Amino acid sequence: MYRRLATWCFTHGAWVLAAWIALLAGVNIGASAIGSAFSAEFSIPDSESARGIETLEESFPGAGGAFGGSIVVKSDGSVDRAEVRAPLEELFARVDEIGGVGVVSPFSPIGAAQVSPDRTIAFAEVALGSEVDQTAAADIGAKIVTLLPEIPGTVIEVGGQALTEFEPPASELIGIAFAIVILILAFGSVLSMGLPIGVALAGVGTGGLGLVSLLSNGVGIPDFAPFVGIMIGLGVGIDYALFIVTRYRELTAVDMPAAVALADAMHTAGRAVVFAGLTVVFSLLGLLVVGVGFVGGLGIAAAATVAVTLVASITLLPALIGLAHTKMEITRWRGLVTAAWVAVAALGAGLKYEPLIVAGAVLAGATLLASVAIAPLRAVVPTRPMRPLRETLAYRWSHLIQRRPWTFVLAGMAALLALTAPVTSLRLGFADEGNLPEDTSARRAYDIIAEGFGAGFNGPMLVVATSSSSDATAVETALGGLVSAIGADAGVAAVTPPFPSPTNGAGASSAWLVRVIPTTSPQDAATVQLVDRLRSEVIGPALGGTEVEAWVTGAVPGSIDFTSYLADRTVAFFAAVLGVSFLLLMMVFRSILVPLKAVFMNVLSISAAYGVVVVIFQWGWLGGIFGVEPAPIEPFVPMMLFAIVFGLSMDYEVFLLSRIKEEYDRTGDAMNSVADGLAATARVISAAAAIMVVVFGAFLLEDERVIKLFGVGLAVAVLLDATIVRMVLVPATMELLGGRNWWIPRWLDRVLPRLHV
Repeated sequence: MYRRLATWCFTHGAWVLAAWIALLAGVNIGASAIGSAFSAEFSIPDSESARGIETLEESFPGAGGAFGGSIVVKSDGSVDRAEVRAPLEELFARVDEIGGVGVVSPFSPIGAAQVSPDRTIAFAEVALGSEVDQTAAADIGAKIVTLLPEIPGTVIEVGGQALTEFEPPASELIGIAFAIVILILAFGSVLSMGLPIGVALAGVGTGGLGLVSLLSNGVGIPDFAPFVGIMIGLGVGIDYALFIVTRYRELTAVDMPAAVALADAMHTAGRAVVFAGLTVVFSLLGLLVVGVGFVGGLGIAAAATVAVTLVASITLLPALIGLAHTKMEITRWRGLVTAAWVAVAALGAGLKYEPLIVAGAVLAGATLLASVAIAPLRAVVPTRPMRPLRETLAYRWSHLIQRRPWTFVLAGMAALLALTAPVTSLRLGFADEGNLPEDTSARRAYDIIAEGFGAGFNGPMLVVATSSSSDATAVETALGGLVSAIGADAGVAAVTPPFPSPTNGAGASSAWLVRVIPTTSPQDAATVQLVDRLRSEVIGPALGGTEVEAWVTGAVPGSIDFTSYLADRTVAFFAAVLGVSFLLLMMVFRSILVPLKAVFMNVLSISAAYGVVVVIFQWGWLGGIFGVEPAPIEPFVPMMLFAIVFGLSMDYEVFLLSRIKEEYDRTGDAMNSVADGLAATARVISAAAAIMVVVFGAFLLEDERVIKLFGVGLAVAVLLDATIVRMVLVPATMELLGGRNWWIPRWLDRVLPRLHV
């Protein structure tokens, strides 16, 4: 099948290219016409916060929930002055008229606590209905900004991440700039360099942008998911095309006809690429079993991008090779210089530095024009002869490792375990607006509220109480006892009297709302302890023996429930992915120990990456350099990193071990088969890993904390996997085990299905 597909795409290159251009344009035009509907839904099935929100939406429309923001005011004098209050009340009324928006004014009875004691700072809560998605929320935030009045001596800020417009990252272009340089060094050919980048861009342009935007209309996908997909798609797209092109060039170097070489490359490297790509896709889709729409949406977005990129690698790439194969090994100086200037322009675009963009673009065009008159620019760049495998640095390195296997195993393990150690202090949770860049309106609003009211006012909690009792006196007494018990807790800064629902008396059940202000910020560990304490030690005893029920809900308790739910399912998810991967590797390599080692070492490298993430993003080390402040680690990040990194590490595992196994089957030499396999794959794996590290690491330049976190986690994991694991632990452990690497019980070999990669 692989041969036939490659041959057909090779001979019908123009048609395949046209089809991909039409697909790219069609999907993105369709996405623009239909629009996106990214969702910020964090609800957890059968959680206390979810039950509270449901009651809140029924009984207190517009009173606030788990999704919204605020309008924060700071004045030189009292906000009660007519010249300040009148335009603010008009603003709040106009915002309240926006569809899907409810406003709790600080000048209303229920919002009386939203004015600071000195009356100079106030805020209005802006609640968004469940029908408002992230795209609509950002539009609402932008509309609110246009409604803000200018009041002398008064600052007005719009708070809340939901109302903040998400700025698309541009730093992936830094990765492309670096990829241009690395691929030219690896291939020595401008055209061979361009093919992997073109395939990766086609994949992410079709899947990561257009397709994911379309899918968001039917699946709950967060707004940053497309850019996580792009981050992954660029890395794997370049990887997959790089492996296929490398094998194709190896075959054409021994004078094999282009069409035959491509068919053979697809039958070998292409088959391995499909296996590796499907492993990544299934790892990501495994997030669906967690049972949370937000996490499943992230997995779907990333899996869709990888799947489209994989299809591009086995269809578009052969077509491009068919169109350009006669010129792939010819590089002229004008092409080399132009590619360098294009890399400079891409770097400028990634850094958002316009002079560099202009300089790169102008000099690239000037080089092409100058080549018409300057003959040396049209000259062919001399090619470097390829070294025999056993004269390469990788071959000598492998033998160095294999001469002292125990030394390198212990050193490699010690390094990974040292990096893993910080994971023991991992704390899952959501960062709040206090971690946003200081120049954002949401961060300024957060700081103003903390200044006027205390840190806890940035994360008010709601206690929703209901009762169907007809004994009003007993209910009033129970609610009074509830408020007193909550207010007596040391972690509570303020608590409001119970506010009755406007619908009380209209039905069989009545409801009341109590606002609770903690003494600590939303992301503080003490706030988590307060929520647990209120639920387990305060509310139950206070309402025991009464006919009143109460739930702690709101944004902060909802985030805590979400975190707890994911934490409880993380280990099971890890076990499922590891188990399936172990079985797949057994089917491929017909071995017990090789898959066992692969799974163990991959877990070690991922754990080490977690440790680095904890050190930077939770402890705040090097925070000044990376532009981050200490905060908990978002609870969906460990799952996402695991699914992505484990899939990517399987790529390298399959490419390296399949070559080692090929040499072992051919020679039976356990030692030299490892060195030969490493020598044959080290260059391409190193190039692919270097590109991935820069593509992922470049996202540190973005403002969005989650994007930074993903970038660091993925970059560190790939770096450790391609260096300590592939270049040290694999040759050392395989030397220690020798021929036992490929042992498998006969009965298991008979019953186990075979996968040929």
